[in-house]
Amino acid sequence: MKTGKTVKSGKTNRAVRSPGGLSFRLDVRATVVVALLLVLALAASVLLIGTGDFGIPAADVLRTLAGQGNASQEFIVNELRLPRVLVGLLVGAALGLGGALFQAISRNPLGSPDVLGLGQGATAGALTMIVLFSGTSAQVTIGALVGGLVTGLAIYLLAWKRGVHGYRLVLVGIGVSAIVTAVNGYLLTRADIVDASRAVVWMTGSLNGRDWAQVWPLLSLCAVLVPLVLTNGRALRMMEMGDDISYALGVRVERVRALLMVAAVLLTAAATAAAGPVSFVALTAPQLARRLTRSPGPNLLPSLCMGAALLVGADFISQRAFGADQLPVGVITGVLGGVYLLWLLVTERKAGRI
Repeated sequence: MKTGKTVKSGKTNRAVRSPGGLSFRLDVRATVVVALLLVLALAASVLLIGTGDFGIPAADVLRTLAGQGNASQEFIVNELRLPRVLVGLLVGAALGLGGALFQAISRNPLGSPDVLGLGQGATAGALTMIVLFSGTSAQVTIGALVGGLVTGLAIYLLAWKRGVHGYRLVLVGIGVSAIVTAVNGYLLTRADIVDASRAVVWMTGSLNGRDWAQVWPLLSLCAVLVPLVLTNGRALRMMEMGDDISYALGVRVERVRALLMVAAVLLTAAATAAAGPVSFVALTAPQLARRLTRSPGPNLLPSLCMGAALLVGADFISQRAFGADQLPVGVITGVLGGVYLLWLLVTERKAGRI
């Protein structure tokens, strides 16, 4: 294995060549950022597993995960707390990757599932099952998936005009989001007090009560979609140069765009089905990852890791910062995301860009 160092735009890249002639460019800074985010997410996960009415030191958590804990620790860690943490990691990763895809496809930092209405669409599907059919948890999950997919298909079809372009996609998404939000409000007015309370809790976005039944479907979906998305990362990066140049370079633009949009919709809908519409993670994770890596392009893997770290970090704050009054994780991400947006607007205005 041979390596060669190149310096471009103040950034160190490393060209790696295998003995068989295969070569690829390694962005050293992005690799370090991904590694640090993974360590941060895993450290927060261990601390989160040890948090609760029955506190468990981090060393005991690690021993229990390795199969060396006592009976009570194994029950608390493996059955009660580990599934919740895994759902948080998977939901954050799915939202971060889905947000990066939508922002890259639309070429707009506001082109995230929060703005385009996919979260609201999944919420409409879940509310339909809760309010109209008093559905079980499994039925609510299926309803959220179907609602997200139908909303994504509607946005794609309405935005289609000899292809899908970013500006039109964002505008159509904002319009669809407003319509679906009104539908959600109507569904809440149709609900009785019990179903309405259940729906409002779900709409906040929460990891409370999550178990292995939510882990396995989301893990299976991510195991299929994440490699599929990452293998199309090079084509997505070339598409940022424009459709004409991408066609000239051999990229099947509409095919890749449609495939990645379907993947982003599925990731967002599955995350929403598992934890409710957790706000701002899909919007902020890709932008924070890009600021850390200082790398052009969609930054798919850093965004995935940033989303996971953000969500487990927010869940840790929700359990530790307010004493006995634990807040849903969606409240924490909403506050942090709102603060980030205000900071971003201030910095952009000082820079003269808005």
